[in-house]
Amino acid sequence: MKRKTFQWTLPPEIERRLGDSSYGRQRAIFEAGNLLLILHAPPGPDDLTRDFRVFLRTSDGKYQCNGIVDGQVQLRRLLADYRKLYDELEEAYQKSHTSEELFRLLESVAPAGRSAGNMRDALQAAREYVKEDSLLIAMRDEAYEVARNFEILLGDVRSALDFRVARNAEMQAARTADMALSQHKLNVLAAITFPLMAIATLLGMNLAHGFENSPPIVFYLVFVLGLIVGLAVKSWVTNGEKKDE
Repeated sequence: MKRKTFQWTLPPEIERRLGDSSYGRQRAIFEAGNLLLILHAPPGPDDLTRDFRVFLRTSDGKYQCNGIVDGQVQLRRLLADYRKLYDELEEAYQKSHTSEELFRLLESVAPAGRSAGNMRDALQAAREYVKEDSLLIAMRDEAYEVARNFEILLGDVRSALDFRVARNAEMQAARTADMALSQHKLNVLAAITFPLMAIATLLGMNLAHGFENSPPIVFYLVFVLGLIVGLAVKSWVTNGEKKDE
């Protein structure tokens, strides 16, 4: 892929420092009194290439952007685009409630934060090359603020995501402990009842208990008593889970 050309003539000293395929990373090039400032537009989460904003400051202090003479306006607009993107991502962060939403947001905040930081460094380098340019000073200071905001937002998103992951892991560990406790209680019941059931089954016990000729109400009383005992056992088995909740 050949590097995109614009409607201007770059000084040969600067032209020699550019590659043929791309303008490359965000940086400042100063040669023969001319400043070439290579910046990137705010990236999207799925962008594989960068949209270049190439500014040329000639030795007489005039700015061009991508071959157009309104370089100063375009530089301010570029910073405004980064501020707008930050506001949108900050609003999305406030509305994010799940780990999936935070992860998707992280995919947008991370590249935007890196791009804003590189833009800040490029503007700082340009400021060091041309110390008396008030526009570069103002844009450098604004770029520092924008990059700092992205760094804070990125930290907040990562912290919120880590908190949700840790909380989910803690809840899962608690559920696992509850299940283990319930399983232990069931094992205790099985250890108590299994020998009795095995012996009764083996010997085929059918002992006279005196209730053979009792009225039907006795059956219902025994049924209710068994139901109460069953509910009591269920409460004992699940008691640990209710305490954790």
